[in-house]
Amino acid sequence: MSNKQKKRKLSISEDGTDKIKEEDDQESKESVKRIKLEESQGTQNTGEGATNSEENEDNDVDVEGDCPTPSLSSSTTSVKKEEKDGLPLDDPSNPIPLGTKLTCKWIQDNLYHRCEIIERRRKEDPAPIPTLINISNSLSLAPTPSESPNTSNSSQEWEYYVHYLEFNRRLDEWVTSDRLRFPKDDEEDADARKKKGSSRKTRQNSKRKLDSDHPDNKQEEKQLSAQEKEHEEITKVKNVWVIEIGKFEVDTWYFSPYPDEFGDGSCHKLFICEFCLKYMKKKKTLERHKTKCDLKHPPGNEIYRSGTLSVFEVDGKKNKIYCQNLCLMAKLFLDHKTLYYDVEPFLFYIMTETDDRGAHMVGYFSKEKDSRDEFNLACILCLPPYQRKGYGKLLIAFSYELSKKEGKVGSPEKPLSDLGWLSYRSYWTQVLLELLQKHKGNISIKDMSQITAIKTEDIIGTMQSLNLIKYWKGQHIISVTPKVIEEHLKNNG
Repeated sequence: MSNKQKKRKLSISEDGTDKIKEEDDQESKESVKRIKLEESQGTQNTGEGATNSEENEDNDVDVEGDCPTPSLSSSTTSVKKEEKDGLPLDDPSNPIPLGTKLTCKWIQDNLYHRCEIIERRRKEDPAPIPTLINISNSLSLAPTPSESPNTSNSSQEWEYYVHYLEFNRRLDEWVTSDRLRFPKDDEEDADARKKKGSSRKTRQNSKRKLDSDHPDNKQEEKQLSAQEKEHEEITKVKNVWVIEIGKFEVDTWYFSPYPDEFGDGSCHKLFICEFCLKYMKKKKTLERHKTKCDLKHPPGNEIYRSGTLSVFEVDGKKNKIYCQNLCLMAKLFLDHKTLYYDVEPFLFYIMTETDDRGAHMVGYFSKEKDSRDEFNLACILCLPPYQRKGYGKLLIAFSYELSKKEGKVGSPEKPLSDLGWLSYRSYWTQVLLELLQKHKGNISIKDMSQITAIKTEDIIGTMQSLNLIKYWKGQHIISVTPKVIEEHLKNNG
């Protein structure tokens, strides 16, 4: 006999037929509530599967109990929460199209950021996934063998290579679809307003430039734009994720055109000899190579030494293989580098730190042997383990000291990377402010260029960023006081 039947008999024996009628009325009300609740949950069942079926069973129990109302309110709350969090993506049979813009949870701050789908792959693909599992479980890029084979969520089926629209490409990564969602309506509206405002500014700027732009300049800009698009298409997905060089294991930033057997996606980690820069796929191969490698410093002439720091000049024509290996490794950390194999017209200046084991590379820069555009630097890189230690500025200063020795003014080849630009702007600011302080502001831009070997265009741009220069009667005039110089020097560190 059910609990309701027992309850109904008890009511008859004590209170008579009136109580039975009240019980029937209450039961009919509860059934109406249960029907409404099931209808509200029916709209929620789409896309939730087994999870919502369990919630429905729990809600049925609650309705039969003493207090069905809290179940209805909790269901409403869950619906509102899902609307607030956006629409998650969990359909393995319908993968997200390439080029789709949505939001992705970034592990650095646990917040959703706008991103674009660059590439996708099935997790059961035999090529990249097993390597990722065996080498780095901590990345959680694929399910481990101990996980249940019955998991059929989209997070177990597809991975997507995303580019965060507000960040540099070095942060692009493979993610599972449980970290992706379509943006909410208010986010889309905000992005649309931002895009509309930026397009309005672009139209205004383009109107100002229409009269001054030459047709040849427009053609060059189109060619550059086409080259950039082609470059981004080729290098859109990283092919090597980690390198081991010396005592460091370094996460890479960008694509590098290593030979197919090393950069086809199946090679998650490269092992690089820190002296000859030869690259290998296995640790055992590197250990065997170390017993045969005779180099303990970069090939070439040591042209500078101060304490444990040294700089070696390496000719790309005389040491072609070394310089090609250097360029391939550098491309892992430089987005717009295009020099890989044609190294003969270049000189490479390798900065090292020396200990009892040898001279370990800190960074380098390259320059053309004969530059028609007066470039004193083609490419510069400070390896990530040695960044934020002043080596970048030291490499830049060394390039200008070479220009002074040659009796020329120079400038770095454009475009610079974002980190390279910050290093150059900091170096230019420091050198120019110290020069102004020494001459108490009584010096011309031309004289500053001759003393520092910095091009006048770079001097003017730096001074304008500091608001220390004015354009008056067709000329750039330095406008500065000793107090302002001291403040800028203090801010520049």
